[in-house]
Amino acid sequence: MNNPSLYKGILRPIVIRLLEENGRMYGFEITQKVKAITNGKVKITEGALYPLLHSLEAEGILEAEQEFVDNRMRKYYKLTSKGKKVSKHSFGEITEFVLHLQNIFNLKLA
Repeated sequence: MNNPSLYKGILRPIVIRLLEENGRMYGFEITQKVKAITNGKVKITEGALYPLLHSLEAEGILEAEQEFVDNRMRKYYKLTSKGKKVSKHSFGEITEFVLHLQNIFNLKLA
């Protein structure tokens, strides 16, 4: 499944959820975690991820910390207190949405 239009709207809650579960992560780490969790079926491009991270930071949902690692600067993202509230709300919305999708696609045509 590498159809960006299918998960374009779900990228935001995916990132927020991963940061809630892992504390703090850097961009490439997020892409690799999604790839690992989905056995390579969902691939997030840097072109989709980094604008989202910057947007979430501007909204006050994430905060970034820069750290020098292996002779290079790495930018780590973590949820703010506002981001933690958003996470709980978005997880509920996604769960409900998935249930509705299951209902739609499990219908048998007469």
